[in-house]
Amino acid sequence: MDKFKIIDKGNVCTPKGFRASGVNGGIKKNNTTKKDVALIVSDKPSRAAGTYTLNRYAAAPVTVTKEYIKDGILQAVVVNSGNANACTGEKGYLDAKQMAAITAQNLNLKEQDVAVASTGVIGVNLDMEVMGKAIIKAASSLSYEGGHDAAEAIMTTDTCSKEIAIEVDINGTPVKIGGMAKGSGMIHPNMATMLCFVTTDAFIDQKLMHTALKEIIDDTFNMVTVDGDTSTNDMAVVLANGMAGNKEIRDIDDNYKKFYDGLYYVLEALSIMIAKDGEGASKLFTVNVLNCTTKKDAKKIAKSVIQSSLVKTAIFGEDANWGRIIAAVGYSEAQFDETKVDIYLKSGSMSIKVAENGAGLVFDEVMAKEILSKRQVEAVIDMKDGTNSATAWGCDLTYDYVKINADYRS
Repeated sequence: MDKFKIIDKGNVCTPKGFRASGVNGGIKKNNTTKKDVALIVSDKPSRAAGTYTLNRYAAAPVTVTKEYIKDGILQAVVVNSGNANACTGEKGYLDAKQMAAITAQNLNLKEQDVAVASTGVIGVNLDMEVMGKAIIKAASSLSYEGGHDAAEAIMTTDTCSKEIAIEVDINGTPVKIGGMAKGSGMIHPNMATMLCFVTTDAFIDQKLMHTALKEIIDDTFNMVTVDGDTSTNDMAVVLANGMAGNKEIRDIDDNYKKFYDGLYYVLEALSIMIAKDGEGASKLFTVNVLNCTTKKDAKKIAKSVIQSSLVKTAIFGEDANWGRIIAAVGYSEAQFDETKVDIYLKSGSMSIKVAENGAGLVFDEVMAKEILSKRQVEAVIDMKDGTNSATAWGCDLTYDYVKINADYRS
C-alpha cells in the first residue's frame, strides 16, 4: 500500500488528459433511462495494449479492436451495453467498424485509433441508426469528470459500477492509473474476462506495457470465476498517453516494477469487485492455495475449487462441507501429495481447520457455520509440499443466479 496512493472516487478520467461519457442511447430493450453507451477519449494518441477472449465465437467488436490495435496506438474506446454484437456475421463486423467510424468522425480521429466493445445479448444485430445517434450524444457529452458515467454505461446485470484509480511515484513524477470494468455473469476467463478499460498518463514503452498486462491478467482476471462460462466479448484494453511527463519507462527496472505493481493492484481490485458482484451472489468467496510444488499447480487447484458448483452451493448454504473442497483439489489434475493437504475456513480474524493431511477433523460446526455466514469467506488450502501459492476469487451459487439468467433476454 505504501507503493502508491489510492485516489478517492478515482476512475478512468483520473489520469491526465482523459475524458469520458456515459449516456442513454436506447440500446437496451425497453430502456429509456439507463446509460448504455460509453466513450473514453485521450487528448492525444496513446500507446495501447489489449487481451481478448479465446472463445471461438469472438464477437465482432473483439475482431475489429484486435485489427485496429495492431500498430499499438489507440485514442478512444466506444462501448455499448445491451447488445453483444456477437454471432452476427458479416453485418455485425461491419456494424462494429461503423461504430468506430462514427466515433472517429465526431471526434476528428482516425477510425483505426478507436477500439470497439459491446456487451449484452448474443445473436442480435445492432440498430445502427439508434447506435449512431447514441454515439453522437456520447461524443457531445464528453468531460474530464465523466468517468463514473462511463462505468455505469457498460453495466448489464451488474448491481454496481466497478472503478478505481491510484497514483504511483515514478522517479519523482506522479503517475496515475485508472480503471473500470463490468462483469457479473458469464464470467470464467480464458484471457481477461468481461470488459475492462484502463487509462494511465504514464510514459511507457508499448511492448513493455503489453507484457505487463498479459502477465498480470493471468494472476488476476484469469483467476476469477462466477459461473464457468467464458464470454464471446471479453476484452481488457490499456491506454497510456504519456501526459504525466515521467521519463519513459523502457527497461525492466525499478520504475517498471512500480508501474507493474500499480497496474497489478488496479486489475486485482477490479477482479475482486467482479467476483463480489457475481449474479445473485450473497458472498465473496476466495480460495488461497499455499505451499504448492509449482505455481502452475497452485493455480490449477485454486481454479478447480473456486469453480466447483458443489463447493459454491455449500458456501451459499453455510455448510462446512470440506469434502467438496478436497474433491475439487483431487480432480484439478495438479501434482501433489494427497497425504499432506490441510484445509481451513476463514473470515476476517476467524479461522477453523477442517481437514489435516488429507483427512477430516472433528471441528466446531457452530463456529464453522458462523464463519460461512459472513459476507466474505475464504478457503485456505495448504499443500505443505513447496513454496508456490495462488489465489482465485468467486462467489456462492444462489437461487437468484438461476432467476437472473432464466429470463435474461426478457
